Amino acid sequence: MSASDENKQIAKQWVVKAEEDFRTAEYTLTMPENCPYSTVCFHCQQCVEKYVKAILVWRSIEFPRIHDIGELIDSLPEDIALLLSEEEQELLSDYAVVVRYPMEDEPVAKDDAETALAIAKRVREAARRILPDIE
Repeated sequence: MSASDENKQIAKQWVVKAEEDFRTAEYTLTMPENCPYSTVCFHCQQCVEKYVKAILVWRSIEFPRIHDIGELIDSLPEDIALLLSEEEQELLSDYAVVVRYPMEDEPVAKDDAETALAIAKRVREAARRILPDIE
């Protein structure tokens, strides 16, 4: 299915923003000291969310203004699989809000940030294969 020119342009805008989040997460994780791991996780979530929304726009599928990765993925057509487990979807969705505010939860660790970045990288690669004509 080919996307309309307008949908391609809007999807490309989502991709540009997703790439900004990906680069921010990747670069921030290289900080030698005092790395804000929760910020890395937030930007990984945003990267995945924006890539999923780019695919939805490209396929002319409306979506609600939400940050729930699982709900967004459920909106994808059956022929598109991003291979995110439910656990990964929930993990990333939590990073949309929970890590941005003071909570009594455990602090986000380097391992958490590395895991989030690995998930974002995997989704990014899959999404870029799905969206080859919007570059």
